[in-house]
Amino acid sequence: MPSALSRHIPLLEQLRTRQPGDLQSDVMAGLTTAIMLVPQGMAYAMLAGLDPIVGLYASTVPLMIYGALGTSRQLAVGPVAMVSLLVASAVAPLANGDAAVYLALAGLLALLVGAIQWGMGVLRLGFLVKFMSHPVIAGFTSAAALIIGLSQLSHVLGVKIPRSHHVHEILLHAIEKVDQIHPATLAIALTSMVVLTVLKRVAPRFPRFLLVVAGGTLAVWGLGLDQQGVAIVGSVPGGLPSPSVPAMGFSQMTALLPMAITISLVGFMESISVAKAFARSGRYPIDADKELQALGLANVAGSFLGAYPVTGGFSRTAVNAQAGARTGLAGIVTAGVVVLTLLFLTPLFTFLPKAVLAAIIMTAVFGLIDFAEAKHLWHVSRPDLAAMGVTFVATLALGIEQGILIGVVGSLLWFVWSTSRPHVAVLGRLPGTSIYRNVERYPEAEQLEHAVAMRIDAPLFFANTAFLETTVRDHLTPATRHVVVDCKAIGSVDAQALTTIDDILTDLEDRGVTVWLAGVRGPVRDALHAAHIWERIGEDHIVERVAEAMDEVEKDGRPRLVS
Repeated sequence: MPSALSRHIPLLEQLRTRQPGDLQSDVMAGLTTAIMLVPQGMAYAMLAGLDPIVGLYASTVPLMIYGALGTSRQLAVGPVAMVSLLVASAVAPLANGDAAVYLALAGLLALLVGAIQWGMGVLRLGFLVKFMSHPVIAGFTSAAALIIGLSQLSHVLGVKIPRSHHVHEILLHAIEKVDQIHPATLAIALTSMVVLTVLKRVAPRFPRFLLVVAGGTLAVWGLGLDQQGVAIVGSVPGGLPSPSVPAMGFSQMTALLPMAITISLVGFMESISVAKAFARSGRYPIDADKELQALGLANVAGSFLGAYPVTGGFSRTAVNAQAGARTGLAGIVTAGVVVLTLLFLTPLFTFLPKAVLAAIIMTAVFGLIDFAEAKHLWHVSRPDLAAMGVTFVATLALGIEQGILIGVVGSLLWFVWSTSRPHVAVLGRLPGTSIYRNVERYPEAEQLEHAVAMRIDAPLFFANTAFLETTVRDHLTPATRHVVVDCKAIGSVDAQALTTIDDILTDLEDRGVTVWLAGVRGPVRDALHAAHIWERIGEDHIVERVAEAMDEVEKDGRPRLVS
């Protein structure tokens, strides 16, 4: 049985139940993932508008903390493209070009994100991310991938292009400066992209990121390309960052809070989606609230070490899993390799061309444009496709924060509208049976002229009671003497629904129409009793099956079957 300590530190339970060979697998997976993370982390830090070394700072202690506290055994935490873009979007307008202020604000943002995530986990609010539907996230991610990729054109082309979160502005500036393109820089970027793309297809486990970093660095150093205008990373400070408390001005915190909330939710959505995908194949559970706490503490710790917000990423997690990760120890090994890199290997990055880092970013993020999801939604749910499209267009046209806000609000409004109009089926008896089915799907089903049977396929609450009242009245005819309601799909009723039901009963009584209920579920039964509606309908008019009610209805007068 898990000990009290292992319930708080999942890694202990993972190690307790490990199989022979798991330790070696974790070490190899940690080494393999680190080879990918070092250049990727530097590239994503550059995307966030920070020095590349900050990406390595963000890949040390935060990874160790998540490795110990996270419930996923394969999730690879660290800098990711989406969060990096959000950081740049929030921090750049406040820093006014001051690098020291920029770094301080990024650290403060990490602290806010960590505090929000940890607080949500402690309060067991992991369910809140469900309000961000997958189509909205897919639309936002696809648009952000375009913005992220094109934001690297400056480093790919070797020309100065003003930072913008609007695709059309970036493209216009790039077109205006096409005659200033630096050939050597473009050649390095294109070669890196081709190598990364080809190796991903033919040898996905090969350390392709390390190859292009090493190749680009050697080319610049050997050919003296930095003297010919190729932008390089330059001197990278060695050693570990000194712990410090992020500057916490009230005005700065207030300005960063909206983006901190956005990063908390978006980052967790990305992380939990990846974690659950790999947990399903590994057949172990993921605790969303513990994941929030682990990511929160990882970000809080990173904020004191000059880092910026981190979360779990798909590509590195896939590599981590394929390389054999069995427990969170793999992430700790990865962090250890990054620490050794900071201590001893940073001089090797001096001649690393920024074009290579830009190529790493572009090849990574363009794969996030989710054509497959759009095609899938076209076939299965046009409203969800519309939500994805609206989010995509809003993000491109209005910006990152506005795009995801519009997507979330739009999907919630669609949810409210759709639940306010629940599916209602008119039922008829299949010939020669006692089975009742939707007459729209079964045209041969027989109905009674003086009775209408209907099934309501949703809980009844304040938002759909007006629709319910209108629907019942619309199905009445001058000949109607009985209304039979199949209640099997009604899981609950609120106070407003009970009031509306009472009003409907009054109206039907005035018309001389009798009401029957079939298959009433326990919670609804209790509510009807509490509102004295049960007694008003009468025990003898509440049955288990629609057929029982209709058998009694057929005894009333001279029923004529209609189809």
